[in-house]
Amino acid sequence: MNKNEVRKLVIAGGGTAGWVAAAALSYKFQGIVDVTLVESEEIGTIGVGESTIPPIRTFHRLLKIDEQEFMRATAATFKLGILFEGWRDGHDTYIHSFGTLGKSTWACDFHHFWLHSQTKGFQSELGEYCLEYQAAKEKKFATSPQSPINYAYHLDASVYTKFLRGFSERYGAKRIEGKIKEVKQNSESGFIEALVLESGQTIEGDLFIDCTGFRGLLIEQTLQTGYQDWDKWLICDRAVAVQTESTGPAVPYTRVIAHEAGWRWKIPLQHRVGNGLVYSSRYMSDQDATDKLLREIEGKAIIEPRVIRFRPGQRRKAWNKNVIAMGLSSGFVEPLESTSIQVIMTGVSRLIHLFPFGGVTQSFIDQYNDDARSEMEKIRDFIILHYHVTDRDDTAFWKYCREMEVPEALARRIQMFKERAHAWQADNELFRVDSWTQVMLGQGIAPAHYHQMTRAMSDSDLTRFLEGLRASINRSIERMPSHQDFVDQYCPASSDIWGARKPSVGNA
Repeated sequence: MNKNEVRKLVIAGGGTAGWVAAAALSYKFQGIVDVTLVESEEIGTIGVGESTIPPIRTFHRLLKIDEQEFMRATAATFKLGILFEGWRDGHDTYIHSFGTLGKSTWACDFHHFWLHSQTKGFQSELGEYCLEYQAAKEKKFATSPQSPINYAYHLDASVYTKFLRGFSERYGAKRIEGKIKEVKQNSESGFIEALVLESGQTIEGDLFIDCTGFRGLLIEQTLQTGYQDWDKWLICDRAVAVQTESTGPAVPYTRVIAHEAGWRWKIPLQHRVGNGLVYSSRYMSDQDATDKLLREIEGKAIIEPRVIRFRPGQRRKAWNKNVIAMGLSSGFVEPLESTSIQVIMTGVSRLIHLFPFGGVTQSFIDQYNDDARSEMEKIRDFIILHYHVTDRDDTAFWKYCREMEVPEALARRIQMFKERAHAWQADNELFRVDSWTQVMLGQGIAPAHYHQMTRAMSDSDLTRFLEGLRASINRSIERMPSHQDFVDQYCPASSDIWGARKPSVGNA
């Protein structure tokens, strides 16, 4: 055996990041790599990430996770998109749905035809040509193996972690309880060789994954990798979170409601509702944020609110020596578009493709870091878009966001959409053309022009085209049950999840 071969993988820290990594790596490398996860029950996890995006379904399929079993175990509901409230002028609403807008051509996307139709007097909203948008609006849902509908989940993050732990252990992952007291490094290479616990136990490894949260015990405290701050663009740096009893049927979307110094989330699960208030400490105190959240929530609070401090940005290297940072250890972009869990999953998938079985080499490290950096920067720019493109100037917070200078790549994207309604999805970019289009239009950009290929379609053909699309979607929506009824039939949560808090939801 080559002494440089990687056969012992050690994951430092649990939580969502640690157990997502353990689940995928133990499943894919069963019998090839020994997977050990070290965590302490005494160290809490953030555990409020309850909203996801559609690629989670692909990740689950790769692990052959049964959807209904997973949803019952985590009290999950379906998510068709995000309802934005008050982001453009303080009184507006729009939905960023997960669906495809209409039908596009090779030369130009559907929204160009829709923009052209508006100049011809055709009265419609862009969302009328998207199945997921309309289903979310009507609070309906249905799926089957043949269904084309695109969706994600709302889930209980703490229970999801337990679900993944059980999955990981079935495929050979070992969990060791204990706090890490010392990190041993090779005196010549600086590579990490072992973790020493407070109990005195030593866990040796060839490759380490740092899932120790914001503190970055391995990647930062030990290897001093460095951190790139994004606080000049993403000025929200705190959140206060609380869970409440359900007061009505669960809807198939996340609500994000803008306020004077940030935004508030509302995420419906089967057994409760996740609530939180994201804010900038420059413009709102922790106490004011907590008071505001407790005034605005619906339903009885079932836990005490807690304040979470975060630092928008990313590590200068996600992979340094023989350590890969995942989750909060690698960086953080606020949960506005529900990307946190997905970034963990893409990080694990990237590692599987680049796994250094024969030993850690710089070329693989560099490729991993380039891909991770590009992914995070594109997510960052998409989040900045929501704050910067706005008509709001009613508070100092929104005035700053509106007037700040944004990254060059984002400024170009905004300008191209303003000038010619041009949107695109770059290679390996998480958010699709439809996402960029919905948010830019939703935030109030009115393109000056659109693709002139649309003029090749006669007015009568354009009308038939649009009316046919709209009618087909309406027929599908009419056949759908309510989202709550579908959840009750398809994936009712197990009794140990409900406990004593099962709500009487009735009809909205």
